[in-house]
Amino acid sequence: MITGSIVAIVTPMTETGEIDHKALEVLVERQVSAGTSAIVSVGTSGEASTLSVAEHTDVIRRTIDVVAGRVPVIAGTGANSTSEAIHLTKSAHAAGANGALLVTPYYVKPPQEGLYQHFRAVAEAVDIPQYLYNVPSRTGCDMLPSTVARLAEVPNIVGLKEAAGDLDRVRDLVALGLEDFALYSGDDGTARASMLAGFHGNISVTANVAPREMARMCAAALAGDAESASEIDAALVGLHSALFAEPNPIPVKWALAEMGLMPGGIRLPLVPLDQWHHEDVRAALRSAGLLD
Repeated sequence: MITGSIVAIVTPMTETGEIDHKALEVLVERQVSAGTSAIVSVGTSGEASTLSVAEHTDVIRRTIDVVAGRVPVIAGTGANSTSEAIHLTKSAHAAGANGALLVTPYYVKPPQEGLYQHFRAVAEAVDIPQYLYNVPSRTGCDMLPSTVARLAEVPNIVGLKEAAGDLDRVRDLVALGLEDFALYSGDDGTARASMLAGFHGNISVTANVAPREMARMCAAALAGDAESASEIDAALVGLHSALFAEPNPIPVKWALAEMGLMPGGIRLPLVPLDQWHHEDVRAALRSAGLLD
């Protein structure tokens, strides 16, 4: 089981919107050297919705090549069409991904039985470890703990990224007592509390800009060292908030560009961070010791 800080890495782009493969290599190397436990490639932070299918698979493959087996790479392969999710998951498997992260189908709002059948169909079609991803604020669809428990019985469904940001939901999921099933926070603001309550790690946006600090915080929380985890997290609280001043990945891509780690490119319908938020993000980066 993968534990600790897992980065939901951005897909860097030039100012004109082309994928910047050299910057991707820099970002991946930075994550590996900082102690990040695994990398999620082309998830929400990776701008999956703005990439073509060919680009989607290419970014995953290039990430795997740079990582070179040093940490697991989990590919974002969710879609609101089951057939498309199967296709993307097959492509990621062929590219050598260690697992696939599948978001609940967005916009269509399937009922719980539809969610169950969707994820089971993908799992049965592709023999790769698969992680469920629940983020109701973005998808308009909330996968309930009872559905998670049913899906955990499918052999290659091995975990869940829960991004509701609700500690009551966290406690309900831990109370299920699922064996050999990984529970990850998908909400940086509640990640520390989630791990202290029994989650196994955090799939993080903040780790893009503060990978070493997030790795240390997660390690402390997983060790049950609440005091150390709280102390480390206190310097990151501003980032957890500022990096969601506008929809992800707008603020985090701007922050990485501000840090000189990549160009500031982003694709429509996403746009660069509004100037109104620039100083707030800079202040959060300074508070975390990431900018002079």
